[in-house]
Amino acid sequence: MMSGQPAHPASAKRILPADPKSAGAVAVAFTVLLYLVELVDTVLPAELDTGGIAPRSLDGLDGILWAPVLHGSWGHLLSNTIPVLVFAFLTMAGGLGQWIVVTATIWILGGAGVWLVAESGTFTVGASGLAFGWLAFLLVRGIFNRSGSQLLLAGMLLFIWGGMLWGVLPSNPNISWQGHLFGALAGILAAWIVSRAGRRRKASPPGGAAHPDNLGM
Repeated sequence: MMSGQPAHPASAKRILPADPKSAGAVAVAFTVLLYLVELVDTVLPAELDTGGIAPRSLDGLDGILWAPVLHGSWGHLLSNTIPVLVFAFLTMAGGLGQWIVVTATIWILGGAGVWLVAESGTFTVGASGLAFGWLAFLLVRGIFNRSGSQLLLAGMLLFIWGGMLWGVLPSNPNISWQGHLFGALAGILAAWIVSRAGRRRKASPPGGAAHPDNLGM
């Protein structure tokens, strides 16, 4: 949301959401959506998994929009649940508006990367691409923002979830390393975009017109 007032310099370096309850509600609501979609797919069954990303197929291009909310099994969904909850919550430190921009960047660009390079004849589904993107965003934003507190949090996340990063390399043929890789790259890009917008806001004269790059709440 654009604001007529310049953003407070400290807001760009925040490590936790200003309103933890609202941020937690958004993270939980998104996760509940994932479970509801999997429940529908199980009960009907609707074979929603075939709506995932089909590489280099025009019919599968819309899978970019649906893939992050689809999962191949309950086990697949369960493995993504904790990272989705934690990373989605922490990424809301810059406000809901910024979270939407970051998430949309990872969602679209990460999916587009999968569509371009994944193996033909496959369907890619799952929220792990989002999780990798959020994690990458959280790991590098402190570098762009020159924030010691964000770098400290990044070190903690790297210690706990650093093993996830091996998922950007080809290993298990049933796991989309392309989704992980392009999700992470999109997360890094989102961190750069957000930090650049923050610097522009900071440089704007007090009381001036809102800049269109204002991504904060």
